[in-house]
Amino acid sequence: MNVNSQRRLFGYGLMGVMALTAIILAVFGVVSLKSDKADKDFLIGISQPNLNESRQIAMYNEIRNEAEKHKNVRLIFTDAAENSEKQINDVQKLLHYGIDLLIISLNDSEKLTPIVKEAYKNMPVIVLGRGVTGYDYSMFIGSDNLAIGKKSGKLAADLLGNTYSKIVEIKGAIGSSSVEETSLGFSAYLDRTPALHITKVIDGNWRRDQAEDELKRTLTAEPDIKLVFAHSDAMALGAYRAVESLGLHDVKIIGIDGLETMNGGYDLVKRGTLSGTVTSPTGGKESIQYAFDILNQEKVIPKKIILRSHVITNDNAYPGNEASAQLESLSKDRSGASSKKIKLGVAVVGSESSWRAANTESIMTTASKDPAIELLIQNAEGNQERQIAIIRSFIKTKVDVIAFTPFVESGWDEVLAEAKAAGIPIILTDRKVKVEDDSLWTTFIGSDFVEEGRRAARWLVENKKNVSGVTTIAELQGTSGSAPAIERRQGFEEVLSQQANFHIIASEVGDFTYASGQRLMSKIIAAGHVPQYVFAHNDDMALGAIKAIEQAGMKPGKDIGVISVDATKLAFQAMTAGKLNMSVECNPLLGPQIIKAAKELAAGKEIPVNIITAEGIFAQETAKRDVTTRKY
Repeated sequence: MNVNSQRRLFGYGLMGVMALTAIILAVFGVVSLKSDKADKDFLIGISQPNLNESRQIAMYNEIRNEAEKHKNVRLIFTDAAENSEKQINDVQKLLHYGIDLLIISLNDSEKLTPIVKEAYKNMPVIVLGRGVTGYDYSMFIGSDNLAIGKKSGKLAADLLGNTYSKIVEIKGAIGSSSVEETSLGFSAYLDRTPALHITKVIDGNWRRDQAEDELKRTLTAEPDIKLVFAHSDAMALGAYRAVESLGLHDVKIIGIDGLETMNGGYDLVKRGTLSGTVTSPTGGKESIQYAFDILNQEKVIPKKIILRSHVITNDNAYPGNEASAQLESLSKDRSGASSKKIKLGVAVVGSESSWRAANTESIMTTASKDPAIELLIQNAEGNQERQIAIIRSFIKTKVDVIAFTPFVESGWDEVLAEAKAAGIPIILTDRKVKVEDDSLWTTFIGSDFVEEGRRAARWLVENKKNVSGVTTIAELQGTSGSAPAIERRQGFEEVLSQQANFHIIASEVGDFTYASGQRLMSKIIAAGHVPQYVFAHNDDMALGAIKAIEQAGMKPGKDIGVISVDATKLAFQAMTAGKLNMSVECNPLLGPQIIKAAKELAAGKEIPVNIITAEGIFAQETAKRDVTTRKY
C-alpha cells in the first residue's frame, strides 16, 4: 500500500462531515460556481488520492475556498479511495470530461507518473505534494522536506537543551523518499548537539493507532525517552496517547503538518498535547491561484513552487501568528507608504558570461517599466568582498528589498544577519547560500541546478542507449564553491552512477568563462584524455571547449560531442553549425519574478521560499527552429 494511502484522519468529528461530502462528490462529481459570462469559463479537474485523511481534506477545503473567489470556474473532484489504479482511471475520466487543467495529488509517484505525462501532452497539469519522475508537468507545488526535518531538529534541540536525552522518531513509512528527506534533515540538525540521540526509529505508516501501539512497546522497554518526533501530527497524537496511558509525564512530543483543524497541529499545540509542530502546507490554495495564471496565459509561470514552513509552539499557537510577525517585521517601514516607490537594491555578481548579461538586462528592463520600483544596482565584478560591501551600502541606504546572486555559497551569515536586523528581506537569485540560519534569506528565485545536471545526463544516456561499449566523458565545472557548479555536478553524476557504461574520465574546475573552458579542454586533450563527450556547466565554457577541440584538429559535435547548460543564442548558433549537441536551458530572464516578489514583500505578503523557473532542453536537431523563439 502506498505511503499517502496509509495516512488516516484523526479528527473524527471532521471525518464524518467529509465522508458525507466524499459520497456526494462520488455521485455528482462537479462543484459548480456561478459563471460570469464576461469571462471565459474554465473547468478544472482535481484528482485526490483519498478524502478520508486530514491533509487531503484540508487540501480539498483550500481548493474550494480559493476557487469560490472566481465566478468563471467549475471544479470536478475525484476520490481515488487510496487506490492508484482507481486514480489512473479517475484522471482518464477527467480528461474525457474535457477539463481545461488538471490538479493532482499523487497516491503513488511511480505508478502515477505515466498518466500525468499523458495528461500533460494535452493540457496544463499542476502536481501537489509528491513529485513525479521527469519534467512532464506544468508546475509542482510542495514543501521542502529536508528543511522541515531541520526545523524539527532545531525545535527538538530548543526543547531539550544540552542535557543528555534519548529521542524516538516515528516515520510515516520507512523508505519513502519524502520521509527519508525529513529524517535526514532532522538527524543532520541533531548532529550539532552531541547530547541528543535518536535511539529508536518506529514505522508508524501514517496511522495514529499504529504509532500509539508501537510507541507503547518502546516506552515499556525504554521509559527514559525524553522526546518523540512524529512525521505527522496524527501520529504525534497517537504518541501522546501512548505516553498518557503509561503514566509518563516528562516526554515531549512534536509533529509535522500544522493543520488548522480540530486535532490538527495548531489545536494540539494550543491544548498542550504537543510541545510543537512544523507546518507543511498542502498547496491547495496556491494551486488554484497558479491555475488561473496558467489558464489566463500569464507570461511568467514558475516550474516549481516550494512553500514556506513555520515552527509552531505555545508562543505562537494560533493561525498565522509566526508568519504574520515575520512579515510585519519585514514590512514595518512600508506602513502608509503605498504611494512611495519601492527601493530595490540589486548586487549583481559579475559579468562572467552572456547569460549573466541577459540576466542583468532582464532586471533593469523590468524595473524601468514599473513605476512602483526604484532600482539601485551595482556590480561586484566577481568579488565576494565587494558584493558584501554593496549589500551593506544598501542596508545603510535603507532599501526595502535586497536581491543578489551570491558569488559562492558560504561567507554570508554576518551581512545577512545585518539585513535581517534592519528588517530588509533578502531575495536570492540564480544561486543559493549556505548559512546556519535559513531565516536570514526570504526567498530564492532561479533554476533547479540539480535537475539541470540530471537532464543533461538523461539526454546523454538516452542518445547513447543503443551504442555498445563504454561512453567516456570530460566534465568542465563552474566556479568552485558556487551553487550551480556543485549542484549541476551532483545531478549529472547522480544519473550516471546508475549507468555502468558511462565513465567520467576527467573533471576540471573553471569559472564559467569562455577562456577557462578553452584552457581546461586543451589541458585534458594534452594529457591524452580524449573523451567521447564533454559536459560543460555553462555555454560559455562549452564554446571555449569547442575552440580547443578545433585547435586539436578534431570536429566538435562529431569527434567529441559537447553538451552544456544555459541555451543562450550563442549556443544555438553553435548547435546550428553542428558543433554543440545539446544545451539544457537555464532561464536568465528572472526580472519579472524578482520585481513581483519585491513588490509582494514590500507589501507584507508571504511568498514561497523557492520559486523555480520553467526551462526546456534544446538539441542540435531542432536548433534552427527553436532559435526563432529565443529572447537571449
